[in-house]
Amino acid sequence: MKKAYFNWSTGKDSAFALYKILQQKEYSVTQLVTTVNKDYERVSMHGLREELLDIQVERLQIPLQKIYFPAQVSMSDYDEAMRKATKSLVNEGFQYGIFGDIFLEDLRNYREEKLKEISIIGVFPLWKQNTKTLLKEFLSLGFKAITVCVNAKLLDESFVGRIIDESFINDLPSTVDPCGENGEFHTFVFDGPIFSSPIAFSIGEKVLKTYSPSEKDEDSCSSDDSAWDTAFWYCDLIPK
Repeated sequence: MKKAYFNWSTGKDSAFALYKILQQKEYSVTQLVTTVNKDYERVSMHGLREELLDIQVERLQIPLQKIYFPAQVSMSDYDEAMRKATKSLVNEGFQYGIFGDIFLEDLRNYREEKLKEISIIGVFPLWKQNTKTLLKEFLSLGFKAITVCVNAKLLDESFVGRIIDESFINDLPSTVDPCGENGEFHTFVFDGPIFSSPIAFSIGEKVLKTYSPSEKDEDSCSSDDSAWDTAFWYCDLIPK
């Protein structure tokens, strides 16, 4: 099989993409890679406690490489750190990098451009599939996820800290993608067929955080400040 690493976000698209890849048996996934905010010890973008990431990885039984970034990092510094980390994977014999992206062309182009520089081939098992169909299949397989971050411009506080189910899908505004592929919401997956057992947690504080364009998260390839949303609801999950 082809030796591949997997870009693990802790969320549902990532989990479902990993499930699909493991089912296909074309790629041997022997490494996960996750970016972590070292100042807050939380997963980038999702705001999830690093401890819950560690529990996920333990239940997945696949080694994890963490790439740490400060709370504020320039795009050039981000690119250089990612290049260094992925170059080390190339030196270990990895030839493929797997992502859970579904339809964001700009993001895929950005990823493939950077990967090409170090001779890594990007793999996108969910690419261009219907997001509502994907989410329903995800649930039918027994995956369980909860929202940990929502874009406050598009969704109110009631959508954060909420279990993903049919009711959640039905309550989403028509302008919001069912998988949150445009950044409308992010999730934490706590059970499913790829985990050895469920992950226990309790729901903590919900907070609204606002950002200026200069505080961009490192996981985007856009240089247009006007494209950035600046307010997000976060729900803290506490490991049990």
